Amino acid sequence: MNSYMINLGKRAKAASRKAANLTITEKNQGLESVAFTLVDETPSILQENEKDVNAAKEKGISEGLIDRLQLTPERIQDMAEGLREIINLNDPIGDMNDFVTRPNGLKVGKMRVPLGVIGIIYESRPNVTADAFGLCFKTGNAVILRGGSDALNSNLAIVKAIKKGLAKAHLPEDVILLVEDVSRETAKEMMGLHEYIDVLIPRGGAGLIASVVENSTIPVIETGTGNCHIYLDEYADVSMALPIIENAKTQRLGVCNAAESLVIHSKILNEVLPQIVEILDKHRIELRGDERVRALSSVIKEATEEDWATEYLDRILSIKTVDSIEEAIAHINKYNSAHSDAIITEHYHNAMKFHREIDAAAVYVNASTRFTDGFVFGFGAEIGISTQKLHARGPMGLDALTTTKFIIFGDGQIR
Repeated sequence: MNSYMINLGKRAKAASRKAANLTITEKNQGLESVAFTLVDETPSILQENEKDVNAAKEKGISEGLIDRLQLTPERIQDMAEGLREIINLNDPIGDMNDFVTRPNGLKVGKMRVPLGVIGIIYESRPNVTADAFGLCFKTGNAVILRGGSDALNSNLAIVKAIKKGLAKAHLPEDVILLVEDVSRETAKEMMGLHEYIDVLIPRGGAGLIASVVENSTIPVIETGTGNCHIYLDEYADVSMALPIIENAKTQRLGVCNAAESLVIHSKILNEVLPQIVEILDKHRIELRGDERVRALSSVIKEATEEDWATEYLDRILSIKTVDSIEEAIAHINKYNSAHSDAIITEHYHNAMKFHREIDAAAVYVNASTRFTDGFVFGFGAEIGISTQKLHARGPMGLDALTTTKFIIFGDGQIR
């Protein structure tokens, strides 16, 4: 007897073949229909989301994680606008390039094609449901989504709206399938569906990502955690640095591109630290620092080795003092999660050194780390932010959900 997950896999595989053959007009009409339906279904989506949020509060979930879970009319509108942005992007499927003519007359090139069936396992982010659908659909893929139990009601409502929008456009509804059984057993079984799922993408905390990487028999694209750093160089413009720090840490606590650690050059520590403490105190941010930092402020708690490597997703920030840019880079590369790191400096050489030597998917000079986002980068949305180095790195848009095949034109050649 076929299991629940195998049946989902078979349905997705069949739908992926239909999706791969949709025209650009059909895909764009489908995205517009879904965007309209999401907004139209806002009351029912918010009603279901409220159940998830109330349950999370009863469990004592942190403020940052509740923020990730909660939907508002504005956030649903943003989900719809993200789909409309995807409509305006070029469809990569079918692009042919890199042609060369061999000495025997064969013309060899590449064509961009869908991956097939994409599986996504994620936590507490119902907006991922719409973003993932939009990018997978535009690239001719089917997607199987397995969200967390804490967002199940929200995800069910969003998928219901998406399928309703597809039906209005007379398009295959099985291009998006939600795993409604959120037990550990189904997650484990999903990781073994290599016959039906072509790539698996985990989005969530370090524990989830590690579990998928260790247990999956399907190729995995890691979308890592965000232990993001901001380094205040000795040549930093302090008036520029302060609003960047405030934005990167406090604009949204529960997102992977929020700053979790400051690294400050000792030459400007005395000048800048009191101002940082004053600004972040207004946001009730708990500061944890090294000995030199704590000597200047009694409100800063002692930082441990664990703090340097922690993605808090909460009102906590660690502060490390260094005596050179080399020491700053070494510290960041040791403890970061290869997501997003920034330097604040007016020194061109130090800026370029930071760009070259920091090992991260996104490296900033004089800007907030909060910009690492597929929508902001012009991708319409993102499937995740890859912190690995193979196939895709950084915010993953349309191209990252495709692969290529070689196409060869001949006129009778034999070998």
